[in-house]
Amino acid sequence: MSIRSRFSARTALAAAAAALGLLGAAAPQVAAAGRPVPHVVAGADGHTKAIAAARPAAAAAGATVCGTGYKLYKADVLPDASRKGTLFVYVKGSNPASNDAPTCAILDNNTSGAKWMKIKLCSNYTAEGCASDSGTFSEYAGPVYRDHGGCGTVTSLMKTSSSVSTYLINNVQDSTNCN
Repeated sequence: MSIRSRFSARTALAAAAAALGLLGAAAPQVAAAGRPVPHVVAGADGHTKAIAAARPAAAAAGATVCGTGYKLYKADVLPDASRKGTLFVYVKGSNPASNDAPTCAILDNNTSGAKWMKIKLCSNYTAEGCASDSGTFSEYAGPVYRDHGGCGTVTSLMKTSSSVSTYLINNVQDSTNCN
């Protein structure tokens, strides 16, 4: 993605976030009236469903950034209840826990300012490898895609700047739940 189109996409998402009260700035009664409904896959766990219900605009906006046909599979508040960031993993297809599920991931910045962030999505197919996005972002890192991202891993990192060694978020987890 070119810098210009990436900037345009981030600018559009920022404008949509402001309009929809994405960061919870809107009065609850206003947000409830025009609340977008995120598409959550049937196999999503209760934790993910609770996050999507609590932050429907953020979950729906992430799916829009990923593109047509992506549905929320996993959401996780990071690093803990302090919620410095939220990991969103979206999948396409009827069997999202399979190796072949096209997968998209975004790390949402829930802090009040720009932070150095990195998101890395690795395929379960070693030949496909990993995709990553890093830099100083005020909104989100990503999206990153893998054609066969199901059963892979996703790494979420956040620091106050690229030059510091202490992480606000340092998390590696499965991209989808594969049994």
